[in-house]
This record gives sequence, structure tokens and C-alpha cells, in this order.
Amino acid sequence: MVFFAPDEGQFAQCRETSIAGGSGAIGGPFTLTDHTGQQVTEADFADRPVLLYFGYTFCPDVCPYDLARNAEAVYTLAEQGYDVTPVFISVDHGRDTLEGLAEFVSFMHPDMVGLTGTEQQLRDAARAYRAYYAVQDTEDEFYLIDHTTFTYLNLPGHGFVELFRREATPDEMADRVACFIDNA
Repeated sequence: MVFFAPDEGQFAQCRETSIAGGSGAIGGPFTLTDHTGQQVTEADFADRPVLLYFGYTFCPDVCPYDLARNAEAVYTLAEQGYDVTPVFISVDHGRDTLEGLAEFVSFMHPDMVGLTGTEQQLRDAARAYRAYYAVQDTEDEFYLIDHTTFTYLNLPGHGFVELFRREATPDEMADRVACFIDNA
């Protein structure tokens, strides 16, 4: 049985996932650097709805697909009058330079924010969101990184409220995000 915090009942009609320990068990403080070189914390995103994703720019398939889907959902939401910020946290601090990250996120969505940091900062952010990643143990410069593929929805005044699995379509995501925003 999963228990949610008392105020989460307001989102019951929007929710499709269950979080062990409730949604309050996910999210928390982080300090990272955005793709423009500015240091940011979770507080810099607390005033707006955010779709947050952990991945890396050299990902051969999963990350680009998921981020394109997230961007399409954000476009759909904008057409409906909702302002949602897509955020991409790169877990590949060794290869994802600020310049490369800036190019990648601008290609995905003009409002997407790319974040990176030191290995410890990224581990702390991933731990806060219960996100997993592991760099392939190899000398090959084209190494892969195994990682979770969830997209996290954060809302002002609530923090994390829902996660989206890879199977969610852009329209499904947009509908559920709108439901959460409308009921916040």
C-alpha cells in the first residue's frame, strides 16, 4: 500500500503512478550549473511547473526520444495556455560541456534548461529524485551511461507530484500535466 501526504488527494484524478513513501520522498535540494554557466538551485525552479529529466547528450536513442516527447508536451501545453519549463539534467559531466549542453537543449526546445555539475552535485541531485545512473566501466571514449528514464513533474508550492514513464505520449503527458496544474 502506498501512502500519500494528506494534500495529495487533490491530485487523485490526475495521478497514474504510486510512489513508495509518497511524493514527498522524491525531490529536494540541489546545486547545479545551467547551460549558460549560472549556478542554480531547486529554488530557481520553484515558481513554475517543471518537467525534469536525467540523461546525457551522447545517449544514442532514449534521451533524445524522451526529451523530444517532453518538448512536444510542453508545446501542446503552451497552446493550451500553460507555461511549463522543460529541464534536462546531464549525468555525464565528463563529456557534456556547457557549450555542448547549450546546443543540445536549444535544439530540443527553446525554453529547455540544461543542467550539469560535479560528479558529487549530480549524485546528490539524482539521489534526491531517486534517479539511477551508472557510467559504463570502459576506456572507450564512446562509453554509455545506464540511467532511469522517468520524467518528473514539479509544481510550485508542492514540489514533485508525479512521474511519467517512457510509454507516455506527448498528448497524455500534456493532459495529465494540465490536470495537475488545474488542481494545484
